[in-house]
Amino acid sequence: MQMEVLHVSPELAAEWLTRNTGNRPLSKSAVQQLCGQIQRGEWQLTHQGIAFDEDGVLIDGQHRLAAIVKAGIAVPLTVTYDVPRASFTVMDTGRKRTGRDALALAGETNAVHLAAALRGLHLYLNAPDSAWSGGASMTSNDQLLTMLGEHPGIREALQHGMALNRGCRITVTAASIGWYVTTRARPDIDQSSWEEGIVTGARLEPGDPRLTLRNTMLGLATGRAHRRRDDSREHLLYYLKAWNAWAEGRAIKLLRRSPNETMPRISHGTATALAHGVPQNS
Repeated sequence: MQMEVLHVSPELAAEWLTRNTGNRPLSKSAVQQLCGQIQRGEWQLTHQGIAFDEDGVLIDGQHRLAAIVKAGIAVPLTVTYDVPRASFTVMDTGRKRTGRDALALAGETNAVHLAAALRGLHLYLNAPDSAWSGGASMTSNDQLLTMLGEHPGIREALQHGMALNRGCRITVTAASIGWYVTTRARPDIDQSSWEEGIVTGARLEPGDPRLTLRNTMLGLATGRAHRRRDDSREHLLYYLKAWNAWAEGRAIKLLRRSPNETMPRISHGTATALAHGVPQNS
C-alpha cells in the first residue's frame, strides 16, 4: 500500500466518487454532518481518509468525498492506494468516538449527561422548535466542546438537573437546560425553593406550578399520563411553562402540549409572589 496527503477539491472528490462501484449505501445524515464540520472549519487531517483497492475502486471514504462536494470547500485528506480488496470487510467496524468520549478525554465528569445537555442546549439556542431528532439534530464533538467553552455554567446546572431527575423523573437533559437558561435569564430570582418544591413536593398546594410539574413528570414516567416517551424537548417545554407560572406567581393545574407548540420564552414578569413561594390564582 502507498499513502499520501492531498488537498482534495470538490471537483476531484466528485471524480473519485465515480469510482465508487461497490460501497455501502450513502447516508445523507452522515454526509450532512461532515459537510457541517467542513463549513464550520472543524475539519482536521487524520490517518482516516479515503482508500482505493488494487484496481482503483474506491472502497473507503465515500461520505468524506460527498461532504467535500456538498460543502464546496477543499480539505486535506489522507489517500491510500492499492488496499487489498479483502480488507473491505473489516473497515469502519470500530466504535465511533462519541461526544461523551470527547468530553471524558477533556477531563469532564458526568460526560454522558453533560454531552446530552450540551447537545440539547445547542438545539434550544439554535433550533428550539425543531423535532430535536434525526440528522438535522446531530452535533459534532467540536460543537459540544465549543458549547462548553461558551456556556461553562452548564456544569453546575447539570448537578441541579440530576437532583430534579431523582425527584420527579424529568430527564436530566431537560432539567439541566431549564435550570441553566432560567438562572441565566433571571439571576434576580433565588431558585432554591423551586428546586426543593419539585424534588420533595412537600407542603405544596394544588395549582402550585412546582407540584403540577412534579406530578406531570411522575405521570409520564409511570405511564399514567397521555404519553410514555422520554422526550427531553417535551419535558423542557413543560419545565419552562411551569417555571414561568411560578416566576409570575400564577397557579397552573395542568400541563399540556399542543401540536406544533413552540418553546416558551422565559418570563420577565413580576417575581413579588416568590418571597413566600405561594402562587396566586390568575
